[in-house]
Amino acid sequence: MWIYKDHPIDSIDFTEFPTFVYRITNLIDGRFYIGYKQTYFTKTKQVNKRKRKVKVESDWKTYWSSSLELQADVARLGEDSFRREILYLCKSVSMASYLELREQIDHRVLERPNETYNGIVNARVSRMHLKNVLNDIREVTQWDAATVPSQTS
Repeated sequence: MWIYKDHPIDSIDFTEFPTFVYRITNLIDGRFYIGYKQTYFTKTKQVNKRKRKVKVESDWKTYWSSSLELQADVARLGEDSFRREILYLCKSVSMASYLELREQIDHRVLERPNETYNGIVNARVSRMHLKNVLNDIREVTQWDAATVPSQTS
């Protein structure tokens, strides 16, 4: 089960929030993983002899990260030994990529290998992408004006 703002969540409007940033915490030893997940994917379907692209919900409800080490611990310890928390519902992949990277850097995931499952930090976010999502980032993170540059910067 996923938790969002301290409440269980079992559905996400993927037209509004195509991605989310999450944290999975091992409740036994405190290790954690920070990542992002897309809530849907595009699939090509044949309808009346024509190819159509349709949006299909992803496996986010059963997803346990890309970390093989974390997946092995979930198999060994059981799902009840972990907390899956959605940190941010995101309106774009750019927004999720940036917020995932920011959370990973803020939590120094690569510097604390005994405390995290993250083995790599990888993001490609351009200034232009960030400029386009700054208002959305301000909204979900509640940053103040001194922390986030204005869009005219």
